Amino acid sequence: MRIDLDHCVIHVSNWERSNAFYQTILGAEIIPRGNGFAYRLGNAQLNCHGPNVNPAPVAHIPVQPGNSDLCFIWPDKIESAIEHLKQHGVAVEVGPVARFGSKGHGTSVYFRDPDGSLLEFISYSV
Repeated sequence: MRIDLDHCVIHVSNWERSNAFYQTILGAEIIPRGNGFAYRLGNAQLNCHGPNVNPAPVAHIPVQPGNSDLCFIWPDKIESAIEHLKQHGVAVEVGPVARFGSKGHGTSVYFRDPDGSLLEFISYSV
């Protein structure tokens, strides 16, 4: 049996700001969902808790701002990820550093989304 990740949840406090960030920085497709949005990245999706979204009854405690820690595969060398972030005014907090991810050994950089969640780009390109 093979299990794949379908979605996880992040907190958004300002839809316009976060929609722009996730579309520009991660290339996400913005999906309207009820009173909010989701961010589709390839075969996975980030659902969002945020303004005018009631996650009950499933989520007893909504995801809090800055409470997520997510890693995304960067399709090229990590230097191009650093340049991409720099071009968009996103500060790299840590990296490049060696990391071990779903595809083995890689190189990562860490940065934050507008709500303070920790994001990581990992590159498996040599």
